[in-house]
Amino acid sequence: MSRNAKINTLLLLVVAALAVLPLALGLGDDEKEPFTGADAQAETAITEIKPDYEPWFSPLYEPPSGEVESALFALQAALGAGVLAYYFGLRKGRRQGAEQARAEEATEEQTADAEGGRPGAGQV
Repeated sequence: MSRNAKINTLLLLVVAALAVLPLALGLGDDEKEPFTGADAQAETAITEIKPDYEPWFSPLYEPPSGEVESALFALQAALGAGVLAYYFGLRKGRRQGAEQARAEEATEEQTADAEGGRPGAGQV
């Protein structure tokens, strides 16, 4: 198993552990909604501390339901993942292209040296 394969396997195990351990250990069982987002928890904490608090502004768009909100969040995550994948793929392609160009240059230099150092030698 190569070094990269070992690292990838380890990373996958860590991600799986992060997903499974909170459920397996029962973290959040004492809360009414154990896996709410940070926004909802902050709103709850603020209303407990100061019940008459008025927000400074309201959202530009309020989704009609939690399902729509989740779908928009998933779309945002997918678009972000797509942009990152494009960027890393582009970098890898450019690096491979540069390596291929260097290899072709080296091959041409070796061919020119073998033919007496004259470019185009042997051509009529």
